[in-house]
Amino acid sequence: MASRINTSFTLIPNQKRRRSNRRSCYFSNTLGSDSHPLSALGNFKALPLEIFQIILRYLSVKDISMLSMVSKTVSQHIINYISTSSGSKRLLLQDFHKLELPGRRQDFTILEHYRSLGNLWKHQNSDFYSGLKGVSCFKFNGCATPLQCLGLPCYGMFLQLSGSARKLELRIRLFCRSVLLDHWTHRSDSAFWLTRILKPWPMVNQARLLYIIFGPISSQDGQVVWQKMIEGPTDESSLKGLADAIKLLYDTGTKEWTADDVISLVDELSVVPREWLLENNARLLILSGNNICFTFMASKAVNGRAIELARLIVFLALVCEKELYCMNWAVKMMQKVCNVFSTPLERINFLQNVANAFACVTMEMLQSITSGDHDEDDRSFLNLFHLVHAQANFHKEVLYLTMNTFST
Repeated sequence: MASRINTSFTLIPNQKRRRSNRRSCYFSNTLGSDSHPLSALGNFKALPLEIFQIILRYLSVKDISMLSMVSKTVSQHIINYISTSSGSKRLLLQDFHKLELPGRRQDFTILEHYRSLGNLWKHQNSDFYSGLKGVSCFKFNGCATPLQCLGLPCYGMFLQLSGSARKLELRIRLFCRSVLLDHWTHRSDSAFWLTRILKPWPMVNQARLLYIIFGPISSQDGQVVWQKMIEGPTDESSLKGLADAIKLLYDTGTKEWTADDVISLVDELSVVPREWLLENNARLLILSGNNICFTFMASKAVNGRAIELARLIVFLALVCEKELYCMNWAVKMMQKVCNVFSTPLERINFLQNVANAFACVTMEMLQSITSGDHDEDDRSFLNLFHLVHAQANFHKEVLYLTMNTFST
């Protein structure tokens, strides 16, 4: 797939929906500003420190993390609580062996606890790792039954969220963007410097560097949000920088980047730091343009990954439905991919896989909802709603295409 393949159709977005993501913090009116140390505690300033810490015991780790961002004074009180024996005991859960079979709900609970703990600690500036060193199951040889222990996965979850080099990542991003990449008039100059940054490294490091430089960042502290593509469907703004960088490498025609190089980079990027939700992968491909999207999908076709490709078609249709893109684009993309298969039987099997994938993804979403594993704001219901409509509109365009072929 080293040759670049031009597509004869364009993606035509209709008017986009606008959604408000503004959220107000529950404690913003209560705790006030951090410019005055006493008023920064709001109504809590009348409470003894011991009572404040008792209140923290009734809050979830996620709520404590939100509270820590209200002001420096509140954050310091939370740090003091965490450093106490009772706070450390409550937060550093160690019941890694009191669980049933892997994959059960108990596993999910303790892993999510350490995910939230990592989110909490990335907003703090003190040393929490000394406390982690005291947990035996976090040590290389510390657990007697590692195959039945969730200690190491929990430790990994914490480290991925809190990070140990967040400031370095931010400095790398600012230097590369501000000094080397953002101010050139010609795209070829930006492509030259981006190539100098990436090419000395193996492909896996290229993908991570690309994410550090162009990936989504937190609106609160500017840090790279590594879990953005894993935790849930993201928006166009979170992926635009990555998509523009991929197009820059693909379109400038430099001999240092073949089509296969760029497609391999996209493939490697989709597992940074772990495998993305397929919807986010589909959204990145759409934003990267027709040529990259088709070449990526054709690569899967020629490598015998038809089932994986069929699921990707489903999520391309889902993104088109959500963003009000022309569904005819997704159908024509599938039609062009069909032509990559060498025999009629392979094409028939692929189309059957697409139909099955729509049914399987629908059942997966429905099962998640009926099992109670969905978010409080009903995003899972809304996602299923969009998928059903995406399937209907996708097959409507297939019927139009079929009838027009018969009529001609």
